[in-house]
Amino acid sequence: MTSLALGPITLGHFLSVGAILFALSVIGIFLNRKNLIVLLMAIELMLLAVNLNFVAFSHYLPIAADRMAGQVFVFFILTVAAAESAIGLAILVVLFRNRATINVDELDELKG
Repeated sequence: MTSLALGPITLGHFLSVGAILFALSVIGIFLNRKNLIVLLMAIELMLLAVNLNFVAFSHYLPIAADRMAGQVFVFFILTVAAAESAIGLAILVVLFRNRATINVDELDELKG
């Protein structure tokens, strides 16, 4: 029985996966303009693709002193993403209570 040796995982592999995730999230945003929950999930997927790129760049950085910089950015992005999700879902609950729908096309007017 032989094993398949695919070689080492390089920075290009991580960047390719990050680009695929980012492209899927952009496609999800442009194709689905009706459901607000799917839009929020696509934005989260976009942030996770950026996080993957930051971690990959910080891992493959040749200077050992600056390797933590990308991972620190990831913590900031995760904090902002968690706050964005909490606020977005809270707004979604209030909109659903007032309008009884989460269809983005029907939420086109704001009243003060």
